[in-house]
Amino acid sequence: MMFASNQWKQCKWAKHVKGLAARNTATSMEFWDGVETCLKVFAPLVSVLRLVDGDQKPTMRFLHGELEEAKKEICKALGNHEKNYRPILGIIDEKGKDRLDSPLHWMAYFLNPYYFYKDSTIPFDRDVITATFKCVDAFFPNDVNTQTFVINTELPKYTKKEGNFGHPTAIKGCSKNDENYDLVQWWNFYGVEVPKLQTMAKKILSLTTSSSGCERNWSTFEGVHTKKRNKLDTKRLNNLVYVQFNMRLLAKRKKQKEKNVDILVADSAAHAQD
Repeated sequence: MMFASNQWKQCKWAKHVKGLAARNTATSMEFWDGVETCLKVFAPLVSVLRLVDGDQKPTMRFLHGELEEAKKEICKALGNHEKNYRPILGIIDEKGKDRLDSPLHWMAYFLNPYYFYKDSTIPFDRDVITATFKCVDAFFPNDVNTQTFVINTELPKYTKKEGNFGHPTAIKGCSKNDENYDLVQWWNFYGVEVPKLQTMAKKILSLTTSSSGCERNWSTFEGVHTKKRNKLDTKRLNNLVYVQFNMRLLAKRKKQKEKNVDILVADSAAHAQD
């Protein structure tokens, strides 16, 4: 509309080389097709980034699963044509290599019933099997008897949905990833028959996957550690930062509660992109 207006024709940039280049770009269908492709690719990825950058829930339990969902959305958005999505998925996989594919990432994906109960083939994935052995070995080092018990006795109860894991309330309780889905509480309640695996699951699923929470502390440190206060001892400095940061968290939660703001969860993250 701007480039078709009389104001543009009367503007000095209308005859300038840069102005003509801008006009040619803005009126090019090839350019807007490229913009549309970028949006199709980045919208699912942004939802994953927003999830990881949040402060509401530990994100180890969701990261791998939501990244896989984002890949599926990208493929679908690009018409499921391999020549279109393959280069993009290759970039995502390359960036995630040695960063988002640790045994803890795979194990959290496996131990989250929100994903496992929808896809029973997850335990047969080679990466998941390798991650299982590595995690069990790390959690119970030099204890072959416990490792054997967890892998051969407790884990099959979870994979086969035996006992409490197969109860209708257990299946229903992990079917939706919303504000009511408390994964640690789910394991507390339905994992009582597998105490070793239960402890292991709760520790892994309570991990974060981003340092953004720590990085947000640096601005607080900068505010506290001014030139006038450069003689503060470490303990006093840490105490001041602790108080300030927690006051911000309390104020943030109070604001959310007053405005009835919903927590941004994975299922609804994509709707926030507009």
